[in-house]
Amino acid sequence: MSAADLFAADFGTLPALIGAQAAERPDHLALIQGDRQVSYGALDRLMDRVAAALQRDWVEPQQAVAVCATTSIEYVAVFMGALRAGVAVAPLAPSSTPESLADMIADSGAKLFFLDKGVSEAIGPVQLPPGVIRIALDGSDAGRAFEAWLADDDARPAPVEIQPAWAFNIIYSSGTTGAPKGIVQSHAMRWSHVGRGAAGGYGHDAVTMISTPLYSNTTLVSLIPTLAGGGTAVLMEKFDVKRFLDLAQKHRATHAMLVPVQYRRIMEYPAFDRYDLSSFRMKFSTSAPFAAALKADVLKRWPGGLVEYFGMTEGGGTFILAAHEFPDKLHTVGRPAPGHDIRLIDEEGREVPVGQIGEVVGHSPAMMNGYHNQPGKTAEAEWFDATGKRFIRTGDVGCFDEQGFLTLMDRKKDMIISGGFNIYPSDLEQVLTSHEAVAEAAVVGVPSDRWGETPIALVVLKPGAAIEAEALRAWANERLGKTQRLAALSLLPSLPRSAIGKVLKRELRDQFAGLAPAN
Repeated sequence: MSAADLFAADFGTLPALIGAQAAERPDHLALIQGDRQVSYGALDRLMDRVAAALQRDWVEPQQAVAVCATTSIEYVAVFMGALRAGVAVAPLAPSSTPESLADMIADSGAKLFFLDKGVSEAIGPVQLPPGVIRIALDGSDAGRAFEAWLADDDARPAPVEIQPAWAFNIIYSSGTTGAPKGIVQSHAMRWSHVGRGAAGGYGHDAVTMISTPLYSNTTLVSLIPTLAGGGTAVLMEKFDVKRFLDLAQKHRATHAMLVPVQYRRIMEYPAFDRYDLSSFRMKFSTSAPFAAALKADVLKRWPGGLVEYFGMTEGGGTFILAAHEFPDKLHTVGRPAPGHDIRLIDEEGREVPVGQIGEVVGHSPAMMNGYHNQPGKTAEAEWFDATGKRFIRTGDVGCFDEQGFLTLMDRKKDMIISGGFNIYPSDLEQVLTSHEAVAEAAVVGVPSDRWGETPIALVVLKPGAAIEAEALRAWANERLGKTQRLAALSLLPSLPRSAIGKVLKRELRDQFAGLAPAN
């Protein structure tokens, strides 16, 4: 089937589209990583070898494999090849603690773990679940070499008829000592991203900068339509402003997905205005609050449109702000995406009218199936209207204006977004309160020039206990993932509480906003 026929179908799969692009344009570049380049024909063959190797190793459709590594051509090939075999992918954050990585691999049920030397060294002596086989994507001694594991050059996998409800990926929303929540997203959900590709200007001539990690839903929202449309993805192992601008200029990039902190660093780069970025058609942003002034600066100085997406990995509806079309709405996150039913509810679960503040709940084709192996957590995240229609609770509080644009007021769940990554305060608090000297702890996010937000801790010690604040911070940071580490810690005699005993985190954020260092 041709790519055009697949696009016209009600449902299709990304691996099938890549196969169609390979048949029609085998020599067109699919992936660029430094000096390495892979055509669609070569990527399609590599995907076949991955899928055939999985079938050889008795990895069945609807089972999962886990991947934890820096961005690379091999990473993309494993991801897409696994999908071709009907196997779900659990992409894991290298910044997670070793214990959490082991927990997530166990939760996913993966028996194959693809990693690289850096992750292997970070894991150290931590034991993975029994029977898990390590495969080194970089050919290092982290596991069996990827090239040796692959099926033969001419191998072809047995065809798999992938169903819309099958899991495409399991993205874990927590990377610390708390129980990780695996967000299961289906092939049908990802097909909706393919459908939005044409509207975003993705096509055969698209060149997309991939500078956020492949374990992030943010990245997949950009990578999927690029490959589906037969475009070229330029892979960056690690974000660096100068390197990003050099590559974008060299390859005449047309698209990029960046988190707001990256936009800020790029726009502040002294040499920014000397780069030729006239090839850009569209830039996207998601994952964190995007300041109106920064949006305005991007619109003024960086060619091409700017689109902000606001939503959850869980898929509880998405808002879209085409900033170049609505420059007077930069203080908002836009309007609901087509086909997304988004409403606001009060504390009792009743819908509120336009102009009133409420929690955002949404129904969309992009909703998660649920949290993997956690039906209780799934039920907590759901809200049903009077007709029984299922919505996902976002935990975000906002207000609609008369034109249907949403202004965010606060994040109900107190989640911290640092450098585009989600940090859950309860996870950090659990680590702190495990110390024998700590009675209670509250973690809040405060403004950071470098990260957008950064976590700080306010701690009450047990009576008679003694430990220096900096020593306690160092102790906690040794047990936290890289992106979760505390920027500051202060010892308090007590935490402020409401009349019903709830810790007043807003008061703590306001009081200690300047506690974190400038960088």
